[in-house]
Amino acid sequence: MEIKKMYIDGEWTEGTSGKLIDSINPATGEVIAQVHESSLEDTNRAIAAAKRSFYVTREWRDMDSQQRGDILLKIADAIEKYLPELAKLDAIDNGKPLREAEGDIDDGLHTFRYYASLIKAPCGGVYEVNSNFGTMHSYMVHEPVGVCAQITPWNYPFLMAIWKLAPALAAGNSIVFKPSSDTMLSTIKLFEIFEEVGLPKGTVNLVVGPGSTVGDLLASSPDVDMVTFTGSTAVGQSIMRAAAGNVKKIGLELGGKSPNVIFADADFEGAVEWAMVGIFFNQGEVCSAGSRIIIEESIKDKFVARLAERANAMTLGNPLDNPDMGPLISEKHMNRVLSYIEKGKAEGATCVCGGFRYTEGECAKGYFVRPTIFDNCTSDMTIVKEEIFGPVVTIQTFKTEEEAIALANDTPYGLAGGVFTSDATRAIRVIKEIRAGITWINCYNPTFNEAPWGGYKMSGIGRELGVHGLEEYQEVKQINMNLTPGVLGWYEH
Repeated sequence: MEIKKMYIDGEWTEGTSGKLIDSINPATGEVIAQVHESSLEDTNRAIAAAKRSFYVTREWRDMDSQQRGDILLKIADAIEKYLPELAKLDAIDNGKPLREAEGDIDDGLHTFRYYASLIKAPCGGVYEVNSNFGTMHSYMVHEPVGVCAQITPWNYPFLMAIWKLAPALAAGNSIVFKPSSDTMLSTIKLFEIFEEVGLPKGTVNLVVGPGSTVGDLLASSPDVDMVTFTGSTAVGQSIMRAAAGNVKKIGLELGGKSPNVIFADADFEGAVEWAMVGIFFNQGEVCSAGSRIIIEESIKDKFVARLAERANAMTLGNPLDNPDMGPLISEKHMNRVLSYIEKGKAEGATCVCGGFRYTEGECAKGYFVRPTIFDNCTSDMTIVKEEIFGPVVTIQTFKTEEEAIALANDTPYGLAGGVFTSDATRAIRVIKEIRAGITWINCYNPTFNEAPWGGYKMSGIGRELGVHGLEEYQEVKQINMNLTPGVLGWYEH
């Protein structure tokens, strides 16, 4: 069995603890590789390498912007070359169907190309100022933050890595990166690509290990200038507390319990199709999943029947065979999702379809859960309030637009939301009232490199993607220049 190493200061290295982390195929429960676990000593060494790279050798930070952009384009080209291998790694390591993994890799390489193009885009500003202190010139420049620690989740292991790495590198930062211990393989391959294209020593460093040790050190270290994290709200809160030590810059993309509001005048089959995408894509392991369908009462029964018909027809199986849905990430997470399903039944919701572990045929040893729909749900139910992060959707009804908006906003989260209606004026009116950072009208889940991604309320701080994603990894400096040097005479009377 292959044993993978960490990447620190331009070298592939074993962990000082001697511990190994198993990489498990969730479709079979089999160990497919092992990775050296980073100790606190290893993590501190990675932080020191990034700090030295940024503040001492400064090779990436001071590199000509055109040359830096060219290297990002080389990374994109290499990702394209290795696309089949990378997609297979994500499929067997994460459990998502191969076609979805291929889409993630393709999105990732275009993210690098997008940020390579932004390096040369105009930025900064020049300001007209008063002349009380002589003739002054005031302008603003963007500079890299410094040492950036980046922590990613397991649901989009390759794509989430690139959402953080591409803009941070484009801005000229040095990085210590920690992927989820559940999905490490495609990230390791990405760092092999970084080495292949010749990123300067210490610019990117890869550590792996538990968030409670490695992640906490990255968030608390005074030598880290910024920490970004995608994952649960509870962990995000702990990172905020740890980051307070040196008041480091933070970026958090956290949990969601997103509403999908469907009016009776919506295109019926289109709304069903997009609702399927909203909750069952990527096994429902999506922070922005449309996990709360809020539907106009007059069409609810017809809609739920059609949605259940479609859900019952979904195929589950080996991700490499492109089923409709693959396994959940781990046995632990599968049991968590199943416990929510049992709680939904106990609290009085009607389980219309699914609601159990699927073990037929080749799925016998994998972590599969049938697509699950709960009808007759109320706002006080646990399955309506808490993020399940699996293929489970709840149904609530409304009679008026005002009621729909109130139900949509009845959550501490604010990551995403959707509205389906043929009335364009109502669509805009309702979507503006939904307190969420990412919203869709008559569709659900499309994401674009050019548009910012992030949430309101307990769904996070900051934005990824777009120009905003680059600015997250930059500091803004004001420069004020006196154009008439000499004695000001301030104390002369």
